[in-house]
Formats: sequence, structure tokens, C-alpha cells
Amino acid sequence: MAERVFITGVGMISAIGNNVQENLRHLRGQKSGLGYTRHIDTIHKDVLPVGEVAADTPTLATMAGVQDTPGYTRTTLLGLVAIQEALQSAGIKDARELPTAFINASTVGGMCDTEKVYFDILDPNKEGDFLKYIDTLDCADCTQRIADAVGIDEYVTTISTACSSSANALMYGARLIQQGLVQRAICGGTEALTRFTMNGFNSLKNIDKQFCRPFDQQRNGLNLGEGAAYLVLESESLVKERKAGILAELSGWNNTNEAFHPTAPSPEGDGAYEAMKNALKMSGRSTADVQYVNVHGTATLNNDISEGIALERLFGTAMPKFSSTKAFTGHTLAAAGAIEAIFGVLAIREALIFPNLHFSQKMEELNITPETQLLENYPVKNVISNSFGFGGNNASLVISKYEG
Repeated sequence: MAERVFITGVGMISAIGNNVQENLRHLRGQKSGLGYTRHIDTIHKDVLPVGEVAADTPTLATMAGVQDTPGYTRTTLLGLVAIQEALQSAGIKDARELPTAFINASTVGGMCDTEKVYFDILDPNKEGDFLKYIDTLDCADCTQRIADAVGIDEYVTTISTACSSSANALMYGARLIQQGLVQRAICGGTEALTRFTMNGFNSLKNIDKQFCRPFDQQRNGLNLGEGAAYLVLESESLVKERKAGILAELSGWNNTNEAFHPTAPSPEGDGAYEAMKNALKMSGRSTADVQYVNVHGTATLNNDISEGIALERLFGTAMPKFSSTKAFTGHTLAAAGAIEAIFGVLAIREALIFPNLHFSQKMEELNITPETQLLENYPVKNVISNSFGFGGNNASLVISKYEG
């Protein structure tokens, strides 16, 4: 019989906090982290809202304990801050104590730093400190540096499937545990804001110049964000052996690829529907067992219609509470799945439903509306967390309360 997979530690940094408790405090206070960039030199800095981590890069290096170490990009530093909290949260003093997998996700890797020296790199006669950053562009660079910093060398890999990246990282780690290849996997993702992503999404006309409005009739695009988050996954046998505290169970997961379009989802929500349905089936739960859905909810025109239709197909008229938390953090791309999985854990442990900020008008294509108020003392036993990426790569996780 396959091992059950438990979440024993969490760590994160985002626009609404440098750790899990700060994020929770801002969620409770319904305080968005959206604003304008202070760290990126771009013509859009006063035009396009973003969810930016407040700390500058040297401060992040100090927080991560590597302030005198060259070659660490902002992407790597965000990841180091988050993974150190996750290990501490799980009561792991030394990641070397047993074979551990590290499954990391990123979409732009170290581009946050390499794009600053792009023209220097193009000049064959130019020399200088910028040369040490050339290789950091590779997404695997931040993975390897984080793994080296915390002492993981058994099984290390990188996943880059756009916005579903870190949700897929969690699935991969859980599968390794179920198959008995490892007893512990640290999974998540890290992403820094870049001019490249801001310009790219802006060219797709996918960025709102106002604060994003998920599932609202007046929505007009996403706001990009940055951050990192990791969850420590452990097998049931290891949890029992070391008497570890259990935050929640990763009870089900599924990935589908509808391959409808390079950037647009299926209008009927086919991939999203199948991902949620199959994740629930794997978890052994029914739609009636779900109290909260943390939707992908990017506030783009196509995504919210497609995801909303998928939700209506799955739940019918018995729709549970749902909301998008991207109006708090911005869309953190590869880190979003892990950040929002932790929000799912917090919803269960704190008995909370998080509000969908900036909502004012129901979408005319849907019969459902997101939760707009913070609901406290609301018993949550099962959460679906959705992350849907370009190319139709759809990932759904079912996170469940541990009840023995």
C-alpha cells in the first residue's frame, strides 16, 4: 500500500510577509501587498502594479545568512529564506540526517540579475564581475545553490511548467515518497520579478494597470508578484518514527494537459475540470467534502471564465467557498502553487476562508461569485488548490486536515 504523504513544515516569503506568520497576519488583516516596484529599473515602475517583496537584495542576503557570498541571485535568496523557515518549521536541524529530495520550481531563474548585465554579456571585449552571473540564468542554478546551502544532495531537480511549476513540484515529491524512493521531499518554488516578465506579460495585454480583480466582471489582467515557498513532505512511516508534528495531509493531486493553446485555457475549462475531479478522486474525498477552493484566479479575461466554468461543472449548485489570493501577493508564477498550498494549510489550521479582494461585480458568464469577506472560525477539512500554466498545464492539489 502506498505511503500517505504529510506536510510537516512550511516556509515562505512574499509581498505580504517575510515568513508564514507575517503572511497569515496580512491575510487576516485583508491587507494587500500590491504596489509599485522599488527594486527594478523599468519604464513601467510607476505604471504597472506588482506584488514585490519589501526587502532589497542585500537585505535578503543577510536574512539568508549568505551576505558575503557572491553569485547569489535574488531568486536564489528568496528561496533560501523560505526553505530555511520550512526546515525549522518541520523540526529538521540538519537536512543531511537522511536522504531527502529537493524539487524546486522557477520560470526565469536568475534573469533578475542577468538582464541587468545583458549588454555587457553581448560585448566580447567586456570583462568584469558580471561574468559570474552568466550561468545563473539557468533555472537549475538557483536549485543547486539552495540544495548546496542546506546540504541536500541525494535527489535534486528543477521543474519549469510556467504557473503550475511548484504545484507540480509538490506532486513529484509526493510521488517519490509514495513509490518508496525517499521518505522526505522538500518541494516548492522561487521567483523574482524581472523586466522580462513584466514586459512579456504586458505585451500579451495580460497586465492590469489597476490592482487585479479576480473573478470580477471588470477584471482586466493580472499583477505580477515575487516570492518563494517550500513545504516539507514526509511519509507516514517517517512521521511516526520521528514523532513529527503534522500540519496537514497532501491527500490528492492531478496534472492534466489540455494542449488547447500556447497561452489560453480551454473555454470549457476541460483541463481544469479534469485536474480537480481526478485530484479529488485520488484523495478519496467527494465534492461535498470540500470547504474551500483556492482558485488559480489570475484576473485575466480567459482564465477566470475557464476556471469558473470548470468549477460549475464539478460542483454544480453546491459550490464551496472559493477565492483567489493573488490580489494579496500578485501572481508569483512558479512560486504560486507552493505559496497557495501553504495558504491552504493555513485555511485548515486556522479555520479561515480568505477574501477575494477588489471584487465588485459578478461575472456575467458565471452563476458563482467568490467569497469577499474574511470568514473566521469556519471549519475547513479539505482544500483544493489550483495552479494552471501556459500550454494548458493544469495542476490541482487536495490538502486535507489530519484527523488520525
